[in-house]
Amino acid sequence: MAEAFREDLAYAVRLLNNILADGNQEELQILLRQLTKAFRGMSKVDDQARFGRRSTDLMPSANANLEIRSLQTVLKMMGFRLVVQSIKQRH
Repeated sequence: MAEAFREDLAYAVRLLNNILADGNQEELQILLRQLTKAFRGMSKVDDQARFGRRSTDLMPSANANLEIRSLQTVLKMMGFRLVVQSIKQRH
């Protein structure tokens, strides 16, 4: 999966967005671990140093709650950031 994610970043983004939309915490944790493996080493050293530990240390275990910092770290390694978007269109 790591190679597939690196070769097709758009696929990784679509998958992540679908899981976020569904709200499945377990699937999100699994995907974030996979994305961390795929993009580890591609982020700047100073980005990881800012947290005081390696990005893989920020990833939740199978029985841990996901922290927003974990999601932000993985997204930053991928070259993205977290944003808020309205579900309903305003008139």
